[in-house]
Amino acid sequence: MTLASYISWIILPLLGMGMLLTFIRVVRGPSLPDRVVALDLMATFIIAISAVYSVASNQPSYLDAAVVLALITFLGTVAFAYYLHKRGSNA
Repeated sequence: MTLASYISWIILPLLGMGMLLTFIRVVRGPSLPDRVVALDLMATFIIAISAVYSVASNQPSYLDAAVVLALITFLGTVAFAYYLHKRGSNA
């Protein structure tokens, strides 16, 4: 079994299942922080899928996109935490 076939038949479907379960949490999540954490996890799955596909296809440009997405996701998470902190202080 080659690395590309291992990625295609095992790793990518597992990442897809994780993404599906996370999407269910986004839809059903009981509170706003739960949904935001689930969206952050979905972004992490997208980053992982991009990195795995980069290895499988031997194209490093996908890793650049994954790094940019990781930085944007981090900034979004920090902004949301700041928003929750300010909302809790005023209440």
